[in-house]
Amino acid sequence: MDSAPNDIDLEGARTAPKERIPALLHDAREAVLLALLDNPEFSERDACVLLLRKELTTSFVGEVATRQRWLRSYEVRRALAFHPHVPQTVGLRLVRELYAMDLVQLTIAPSAAPPLKHLAEELVLARLPQLPQAQKMILARRGTTRLAGALLSDGQPEIVSTVLESPFLNEGQVLRVLARINLNARVVTAIAEHGRWREHYSVKLALVRNPQAPLATVLAFLPSISTTDLRALAESSSLPGNVRPHVRRELANRMQHGKVPAKRSPGSRSRG
Repeated sequence: MDSAPNDIDLEGARTAPKERIPALLHDAREAVLLALLDNPEFSERDACVLLLRKELTTSFVGEVATRQRWLRSYEVRRALAFHPHVPQTVGLRLVRELYAMDLVQLTIAPSAAPPLKHLAEELVLARLPQLPQAQKMILARRGTTRLAGALLSDGQPEIVSTVLESPFLNEGQVLRVLARINLNARVVTAIAEHGRWREHYSVKLALVRNPQAPLATVLAFLPSISTTDLRALAESSSLPGNVRPHVRRELANRMQHGKVPAKRSPGSRSRG
């Protein structure tokens, strides 16, 4: 920050009238800001506005967190938790006190400290079944990769259709969802019918193995499955019984006519 303030500057910050405080909130000198914290006219709202300054140092944000006067305010605790330079031990404690809606916002806040975002994500995952539909929709559009996968597993029709469009959902999460036991059939069908995901080779393979996958879709996939994978499928005890004859028929057809599956597209190899 800029040049060190003198005693007059510091005393001015401590005793400034209420109408002068908004201007002092933008002072570049940390010592002035620390003095401002001692001003009896300094309010919770002022503290929240001050904490919007992302360049504040960890030591300063930590000092704000020691002031019990401010910690009684939920809004100040929230502002501290969202600050990128909040001391980690303080932030981890404060995150646990956040309401569900704010936890959701913290998981997608670009400037929040990564360890705090991770904790918020864990807490949201634990509370996911109780979240209102509106918050689930926010997460479906903008939530993290893990939250996208959890929402996909959740199986709510509107949520599923939204989360399948999420740029944060990746192939790995889709495969984890398809591997779940007792997965809702509508989730499997939604993945199988989605233009983006049905083009991934590994997703096609997982759908062929999935007993909930629509047979017509599975049959459409078989010509693009490699011969090696078809042989493995034919020998797998977990392959759905209604699919096995079709796999064997496809294999026999290739052996007889020398047909090979269509080439995988470059994007289909990615595991995400």
